[in-house]
Amino acid sequence: MGKLRSANRLLKSSSSYLFCRFTNLNLYSSKAPSLSGAYRSKGYAAHATSSFIENWHIWGVQSRHVSSVATLIERNPSFSTITVDDIAYFKNTLGDRGVIQDEEVLEAANTDWMRKYKGSSKLMLHPRSTEEVSQILEYCNSRSLAVVPQGGNTGLVGGSIPVFDEVIVNVGSMNNIISFDKVSGILVCEAGCILENLMSFLETEGFVMPLDLGAKGSCQIGGNVSTNAGGLRLLRYGSLHGSVLGVEAVLANGTVLDMLGTLRKDNTGYDLKHLFIGSEGSLGIVTKVSILTPIKLSSVNVAFLACKDYVSCQNLLVEAKRKLGEILSAFEFLDVHAMNLTLEHLEGARNPLPSSMHNFYVLIETTGSAESYDREKLEAFLMDAVENGLVTDGVLAQDINQASSFWHIREGIPEALMKAGAVYKYDLSLPVAKMYDLVEDLRARLDSAANVVAYGHLGDGNLHLNVSAPSYSDSILSQIEPFVYEWTSNHRGSISAEHGLGLMKANRIHFSKSTETVQLMSAVKKLCDPKGILNPYKVLPSSMLA
Repeated sequence: MGKLRSANRLLKSSSSYLFCRFTNLNLYSSKAPSLSGAYRSKGYAAHATSSFIENWHIWGVQSRHVSSVATLIERNPSFSTITVDDIAYFKNTLGDRGVIQDEEVLEAANTDWMRKYKGSSKLMLHPRSTEEVSQILEYCNSRSLAVVPQGGNTGLVGGSIPVFDEVIVNVGSMNNIISFDKVSGILVCEAGCILENLMSFLETEGFVMPLDLGAKGSCQIGGNVSTNAGGLRLLRYGSLHGSVLGVEAVLANGTVLDMLGTLRKDNTGYDLKHLFIGSEGSLGIVTKVSILTPIKLSSVNVAFLACKDYVSCQNLLVEAKRKLGEILSAFEFLDVHAMNLTLEHLEGARNPLPSSMHNFYVLIETTGSAESYDREKLEAFLMDAVENGLVTDGVLAQDINQASSFWHIREGIPEALMKAGAVYKYDLSLPVAKMYDLVEDLRARLDSAANVVAYGHLGDGNLHLNVSAPSYSDSILSQIEPFVYEWTSNHRGSISAEHGLGLMKANRIHFSKSTETVQLMSAVKKLCDPKGILNPYKVLPSSMLA
């Protein structure tokens, strides 16, 4: 304890906050803030008043232009348009309640929460079962009606928004929990279950979801699986490719693929479920999911720390992996630009280290089953970090409210960015050692034209690079793209860590994947969806699917 007091004194010299012991926390409570729901209820998305997308009519052909540097997209002429006979069929199949033509409802369904992408669909369908999804797709395929699968519509790359007049198939009404095995921790549910509702259900059973997102109050598990969402605790629980044991999916022709296995081991042939994890609804619509959920552990601790430079953040991560080991569940970082913006624009945000601003901040979470053991490990780690100069200031949450306030800052950065004005968002995977070099290079490139904000999941090499400006501008965008993609490619990174490709990056896939790989992806797409009706213009370059 003498060492800890010494560490406390070092911290006290730069902040009135001291490292304090934790109480037992439960950060998986259903009472945790749901930011994505707040975005809509408070109208924050309306702050981005300019859209990157414009509808053009060139020589009688409906087209869409996505930013000044993207390819002109033309509506596929082989797709049909909705007729009264189609509406009659869908009403006969789903009933009036399942066929939405109300303009106000469609306005919301045609627009992403950032107000960046906007479609012109005149029809949204709400199936309530896999059988109804199958009937919808079989009919749409026979009529060559393009379809956009949609869940919570919380995506950031235009993946769940129509590009033109595609039929929206929203699975939100398919929201039943089918089964839960308390021995194995395997949950089987429908695709429309909201993530936070699943978290609340599992909490009562003594388990947790292996996935946690800032958008948990609105996003749905089918969309999470379809985009291979990463989230805040991938460091601890891994990606959905490891947690998802099975899926049920409906192909474009209405064929139902029952791959809803609940076995940890099944080595019989090709494991096809992985094709649907991360394919963004372009190969089939996921209707059910079986997922392995971990036991809820009783001891959860959260620390909010300050570092003088990015090298210190990297070294702190290495030490955290070495000394915290099995209890380390999250390692998040944000730079001073992200912190300043959040404190200015995010309601309820308070600086945990108010005596001064620091260049970098790190949020560390540990999760274990032995309170005193976990506390001793964390205290020892923090003492060493302070004594070795890796941490210049910090505070440990003393109760659930303080822990939630720390997470509120980290999870609230996207909301703060939206309130600040126009935002260009990039979700990248890069070698940790090189990650912040891109931020500095882009900041130098843009100079005073925009505010470059960086944060992300340092523990798994995922950078959320954001450029904040008063309004959208082609001059700013031309400075960002393709520079960001080229820089990422040159450092063997990925242009999409967890958000997917959607419409935004479909024509940029070659920055991360070889031509041969993309050709094989196109062949798989054509095999599963020969007419290309499922989420067209997304994921793969249109030229590859012509």
